[in-house]
Amino acid sequence: IFDALLEAGFNRDCTVLALGGGVIGDMAGFASACFQRGVYFIQVPTTLLSQVDSSVGGKTGINHPLGKNMIGAFQQPQVVLADMSQLSTLPDRELSAGLAEVIKYALLGDKEFLVWLEANMEGLIARDEQLLAEAVYRSCAHKARIVANDEKEQGERALLNLGHTFGHAIESYLGYGEWLHGEAVATGMVMAADLSHRMGWISLEDLERTKKIISRAQLPIVCPKIPLDDFLAYMAHDKKVLNGQLRLVLLQQLGKAVITRDFDVELMQQAILAHQA
Repeated sequence: IFDALLEAGFNRDCTVLALGGGVIGDMAGFASACFQRGVYFIQVPTTLLSQVDSSVGGKTGINHPLGKNMIGAFQQPQVVLADMSQLSTLPDRELSAGLAEVIKYALLGDKEFLVWLEANMEGLIARDEQLLAEAVYRSCAHKARIVANDEKEQGERALLNLGHTFGHAIESYLGYGEWLHGEAVATGMVMAADLSHRMGWISLEDLERTKKIISRAQLPIVCPKIPLDDFLAYMAHDKKVLNGQLRLVLLQQLGKAVITRDFDVELMQQAILAHQA
């Protein structure tokens, strides 16, 4: 991207337009943040995951072999244009990956949305445009509210990482692209819910409800076998590590998440091992 911009003689009044999924949006956004110290940026997300999550909020990042999204910048787009007709061409697996992030918003902050998803999951899987538009709108509204309060992730915004600390470990170990981001986050959310249950915060019924809605979205609730030491090592690279302490996003109840470092490491290990094939 830098080569193309420089070879074409663009200057600081140019606009970088990202047309594609989350990887394209992150890469183009990072380039626009860095080129001549920042140029205009427009997001046209073409996957469900990018429409509901990565295109909104201004986080841009690229992966490193030692950790996901370790290199990046905050770069707010001037416009985000989400066109539902783009979703008609998505592979089924990509659509489901996007639903993982939709489910995330319901679990972390909106039990009514969870009930709506439970009532409409088959329609979403069938690509009903009205239902998809409603899911995208409600997801973006949730993210916008949280980001407006905490743009640079100093506090509340970290709630949006529900399932991601576990999920990023899965992605990093398996190799980027082996599992889609949404697939890893789905299993990560199950691990987070499992740990929340083991800590006595949510009931077994709530854990099973979480697993069921994720399974109905045709997403995995277990990951391939990963040596525990490797899994924990990748978790230690997480951006939510503060003063050497890992912080996790866990569920106090369905529809209410918290960021905490107050968890039992042994219980966390049990939750990880319980959801490996």
